[in-house]
Amino acid sequence: MSGTTIDFLVHTGGTATRQPVTLRRLVIAGWTGRDPVARDKHIAELEELGIPRPATTPIYYEVAASRLTTADGIEVSGGDSSGEVEFVLVQSGGRLLVGVGSDHTDRKVETYNITVSKQMCDKPVAPELWLVDDVAAHWDKLMLRAYATIDGERVLYQEGALSGMLAPADLVARRHGQAGLPEGTAMFGGTFAAKGGIRPADRFEFELADPVLNRVIRHGYAITQLGIAG
Repeated sequence: MSGTTIDFLVHTGGTATRQPVTLRRLVIAGWTGRDPVARDKHIAELEELGIPRPATTPIYYEVAASRLTTADGIEVSGGDSSGEVEFVLVQSGGRLLVGVGSDHTDRKVETYNITVSKQMCDKPVAPELWLVDDVAAHWDKLMLRAYATIDGERVLYQEGALSGMLAPADLVARRHGQAGLPEGTAMFGGTFAAKGGIRPADRFEFELADPVLNRVIRHGYAITQLGIAG
């Protein structure tokens, strides 16, 4: 299991240090909403694209950790993929950290095999992490946002507070029990419905905002479509 090593700026207790973090496992959690109405809205949104309902909620997909990237651009096959903002939990050095990423997914492939669709695309993440303990007391106030550039126009694509998602302890426990997130594992924590529906973009930007400590983690990437020969 080779995985990948990413150089993150890690914030803990008011200090920030740049640290290499080796990740050997990547898990994408889906349908993680606390609110069943909002969760079912996202499920219905995907059903409109022909994507079947999940067998369970939440559901966990294993993806190669080598798909994680902090690059400012990715290449995809054809024009049927799109990003979606998610908080990202990282277990490293005995600490649980949180950042933000995009579960970029091929929507056409997703209609017949969700796991394969997620494996097909790189998973951009911001090169910055916060200590979960530093935000635990106000976790529900953290905000996720995404902006998509579509036909030259930058639009607000997704927005929501983490109060709408399963909290870290619950999310991890449903997958790993009381053992916690394994060392060297990254877990994407779920997403919100897209404003105006799921659609491809030329550029995707995403952020995790902390209104209590007045800080934001941001990242963005361009999407280059590769031709499909047949």
